[in-house]
Amino acid sequence: MSKKRILIVGGTGYLGQHLLQGLSEIQGAPYDVAFTHHSTPPQALLQAIPRSLAFHVDLQTGQGFDAIAQTFGQPHVVVNCAALSIPRACEKDPAAAMSINVPSSLVKWLSSFKESDTLLIHLSTDQVYEGVKSFYTEEDETVPVNVYGKSKVAAEQFIFANCPNFAILRSSIIFGPQTISPIPKSLPIQWIDGVLSRGDKVEFFHDEFRCPVYVKDVVTIILALTNRWISERKQLQLLLNVGGPDRVSRVQMAEAVAHIKGYNPSLIKPVSASSVDCGVMSPADISMDISKLVQTLAISPVSFRDGVRLTLATEATS
Repeated sequence: MSKKRILIVGGTGYLGQHLLQGLSEIQGAPYDVAFTHHSTPPQALLQAIPRSLAFHVDLQTGQGFDAIAQTFGQPHVVVNCAALSIPRACEKDPAAAMSINVPSSLVKWLSSFKESDTLLIHLSTDQVYEGVKSFYTEEDETVPVNVYGKSKVAAEQFIFANCPNFAILRSSIIFGPQTISPIPKSLPIQWIDGVLSRGDKVEFFHDEFRCPVYVKDVVTIILALTNRWISERKQLQLLLNVGGPDRVSRVQMAEAVAHIKGYNPSLIKPVSASSVDCGVMSPADISMDISKLVQTLAISPVSFRDGVRLTLATEATS
């Protein structure tokens, strides 16, 4: 019996690396694993997860996918973590945001296989919502306020129209420990910890709300979908909000870190998001209702405080 094949597109990013790590820790190594990267392959990652194959792929042109088919074969599951995900960068270059974030070359490649028995798990975002109410459900209308959100809505629509088997995960801010091969962009909890530990007074928005989700919970969700598809082989067309159970402002995120690390809470200065020009429109409240996730997969993500505690404990020992 040959092993099932899993391909992670964007394996060098934050979630991609945590997913590779999660797959490598499964007893008995039931999957063959490959990942794509756009820049140079990360040696630290390849050394830490020696059984995985790395492929250079250009998502805008689709160059590199044929080499995967020849060497690795048709994957049973593809997890698309690749994105231009910094809203300001998307705002500056909408064409790049659309060509990278709408996975047209990936879906075209998947549709070239005779058997359509690949499940595409695609990472979307809470930024598809307008941000004018609390606890959005999957049925709510998508009215994104920035280019990043618009590119992610376009991606969802493209997958709905062109893909027979998929699960779209609308994720909130993903937080947790640093990756095996450290990523260049700053991580939210580590950044808050860093500024508060210096004793600096720092401004945080009190009126911008999210449902941040602990990275290992996202990995658990992806593995649960993978196992379900491989064991049942039933066509899936699923859309899920993937957030943590808590609706928190940036101030409350900082307060949680201060509480756990014993920092002076008076260092946290609440300001309105409207008082700062970030160069891109940011939705005010895109908290999400995750009851469909909990019902569908019987997975309950950890509370924000517990996730922060786990993150800081991991950083302290690494």
